[in-house]
Amino acid sequence: MKMNGADAILRSLEAEGVEVMFGIPGGAIMPTYDAMARGTTVRHVLARHEQGAGHMAQGYARASGKVGVAIATSGPGATNLVTPIADAWMDSTPLVCITGQVRSTLIGTDAFQECDITGITMPIVKHSWLVQDVKDIPTVMKAAFHVASTGRCGPVLVDVPRDIQEAEIDFVYPETVDLPGWRPPRKVHPLQIREAAERIAKAEKPVLYVGGGTINGDACDELRALAEVGELPVVTTLMGKGAFPETHPLFFGWPGMHGTKWANIAMNTCDVLVAIGARFDDRVTGKLTAFAPGATVIHLDIDPAEISKLRDADIPVVGPLKKALHELGIAVGKHRTAGVPGPSAWVRRIEDLRDEFPLRYGTSGEWLKPQKVIEVLQDLTAGDDVIVTTGVGQHQMWAMQYLLTEKPRNFITSGGLGTMGYGIPAAIGAKAARPEATVVCVDGDGCFQMTAQELTTAVIDDLPIIVVLVNNGYLGMVTQWQDMFFDGRRSHVGLGVDVPDYVKLAEAYGGVGMLVESEAELEPALREALALNRTVVIDCRVDPTEQCFPMIPAGAAAIDMVEYADPVEAAS
Repeated sequence: MKMNGADAILRSLEAEGVEVMFGIPGGAIMPTYDAMARGTTVRHVLARHEQGAGHMAQGYARASGKVGVAIATSGPGATNLVTPIADAWMDSTPLVCITGQVRSTLIGTDAFQECDITGITMPIVKHSWLVQDVKDIPTVMKAAFHVASTGRCGPVLVDVPRDIQEAEIDFVYPETVDLPGWRPPRKVHPLQIREAAERIAKAEKPVLYVGGGTINGDACDELRALAEVGELPVVTTLMGKGAFPETHPLFFGWPGMHGTKWANIAMNTCDVLVAIGARFDDRVTGKLTAFAPGATVIHLDIDPAEISKLRDADIPVVGPLKKALHELGIAVGKHRTAGVPGPSAWVRRIEDLRDEFPLRYGTSGEWLKPQKVIEVLQDLTAGDDVIVTTGVGQHQMWAMQYLLTEKPRNFITSGGLGTMGYGIPAAIGAKAARPEATVVCVDGDGCFQMTAQELTTAVIDDLPIIVVLVNNGYLGMVTQWQDMFFDGRRSHVGLGVDVPDYVKLAEAYGGVGMLVESEAELEPALREALALNRTVVIDCRVDPTEQCFPMIPAGAAAIDMVEYADPVEAAS
C-alpha cells in the first residue's frame, strides 16, 4: 500500500492498537497532522502545552497499562517534552514520543526550530531514533513500542524530519521485531527462587518492600498470593501504592520520608527484607548506611542493573516479576504446608506499632485542615472506581497517607522526578484511558498554576476531571523545609490565596468552580462535584501553617522519624 511517511506513522500506531494520542501541531510535524485530517482510528487529544501532552500520555499509560503516545513539533515543541520524558524515565512509564524535525537537508544548519532532540534526551530514554529513510518508519515504530513496553518499561523517542514524513513508502507493517541488542529477561532461575523461598519461610521478621515495578509487571495478584500464603507483612512505596489492597490485614503502610512510623520501624528492624520491583530510593531509605542494618536482602527485579546498585542483595532474583512472584509463592507455600510456621508474632508486633504511632494532626483552630480534606474525599469515594492523580508536595504526601487504594493503577503520581504540574494533565490522560472511572486530581496551588491551562483540554475534549485544590497560599513543602531546617527564613514561597481566583479561573476554562473555607462546606461540595460529570475545581482554603508528618529529616536514618508535634532539629 503506497502512502507517505506521515500516513505510515498513523498506520503504525493503528497496528500497535493505539487508541489515544496527545499532542500539539507545529511546522515540522504538520504532514502528520495533515494525515490525521485525512483519517485515522486513533483519537487525538489537543493539549495546550507539550508538557501537558507528555503528562497526559503518562497518565494514560499508568491508568491503562498500555504505551502512552505524545506528539510534538521540532525545537521548542520537542524540548517541552523533555520534562515528561525525564519523569517517565524515573518512574518507568512506557511512553513513545514522536517529534517532527526540520528537513533532512537542513539538519545541522541551525534552521528555524531545529534542535538535536535525540541528543538532548539521550540520558533519559531507553532508546531514540532519528529516521533518515522513509522506508524505516514501520520497523522503527515497531521497535519503539517493543522497547518501551518490554523489560523495565520506559520512554523512547522517534524523531522524523519533515521531508521523511512527505516521502512515499510502500507500507508493510512488520509482524515481529528484530533487535539483537535488546534481550530483556524472560525467565527466572529456579535456584534463585528456591534460595529466596527457604530464607523467607524461615524468617521470623520478614517484610515485603513493594515498588512500582510490581504494577508495571502486572504482578499484583501474584504478590497478594505470596503475602497470604507466607503471612508476610507488606509495605508499598509511593509508586507501588495500590499494588496491594490497603485494607488488607497484611498491609502496613508506606515507608520513607513521609511514610508511616510503623512501616519504617518494621522495615528497619526486619530480619529478611524482600524488595520487589523497588530501587532503594533515598526517599525510602533515608541514610542508606543505616537502612535495615540487620536484614538479609532478597531483591526481585526485571532490571539486573538495579540489583545491588545501592544495597547489596544477598539473594538476587532477576526476571519478570509476574513469573518470579508466582513461582516464589508456590515455593513458600510448600514450606508452610510442610509445617514451617508463619511470622504471626511479628505481624502482631507491627499491628501494635500501628496502634502506638497512628497518623495524627491538630484539629484545633478555625482553619480547615488539609488532612481532613483528604479524609472526607476518602470517605465519599471508598469502594468506587476512582482514579486519583496528584501534583508534588505536601498534598501528595497527605494523599498517600489518607487515601486508601485498593487496586493497581488507581493512584497516579510523579515519584522519582517529583514533577510539579503533573496532576492535572495526568488526570486527563487517565480519564481518556478509562472514561468510565471517576478521576480526581488532588493538587496544590503551586502545582495547579503550572498546568492549569489543560483544564480547557478536559472541557473541550469531554474528559471531565475533579480537581481538589489543597490551597494554603504557599509552596508548602519548601516552606516546611525552610521553617524546619533554615531557621524559619521563608524565601520566595508565598503564592497568595486570593490571586488568582480559582473559582473564576475554573469557570473561565469552561468548568465549574467551588470555594470551600470550612469543614461544614467540604462534604456538600465534594458530593456535588462527584455527581456533576463535569470538570470541577474545588478551592479548599486550608491551614497555611500545617506541616506534613511524620517525617525523616534529610540525612537522618529512616528509624529516626519525627512525628507530629515532636521537636525537630536539622540533620547535620
